[in-house]
This record gives sequence, structure tokens and C-alpha cells, in this order.
Amino acid sequence: MSNFDQELDATGLNCPLPILRAKKALAGLGSGQVLRVVATDPGSVKDFDAFAKQTGNQLLESGEENGKFTFFIKKA
Repeated sequence: MSNFDQELDATGLNCPLPILRAKKALAGLGSGQVLRVVATDPGSVKDFDAFAKQTGNQLLESGEENGKFTFFIKKA
């Protein structure tokens, strides 16, 4: 996915920092905008799935390449 409104680099951060930073970044976005998050914490895969369900935001896409996890979250 190449269309996003803001990017958050959470590489090198461990739980819960990627989620906390994503929450803060999403607060600055408008409804329907997309945040791209790049993280290196393997636990972030489960964390972002749960985060999206709990907050009502939509996890549009996620993937992993060379130890980096990428998430696209659409703000509700």
C-alpha cells in the first residue's frame, strides 16, 4: 500500500512504545486518514491487531520484510 497521510518510525522501540506513539500520531489525524507505522518489535503484530479492534480504527494492511513490520491504520 502506498497511499498514506503520515508515517511513524517506531523501529528499535519495544512494547508498548510503538502502540503509544501510534495512538498519539492518530490523534493528530482526521477521520479516514491513514497512518503508516514501521516497527521492529515482533510483538507489534499482535499488538496492532488488538489496538485496532479496541480503538475502532481499521488495520488496512500489515506485512513484514527484512525484520521490519509495516502497518497501515485508518483512523475511524
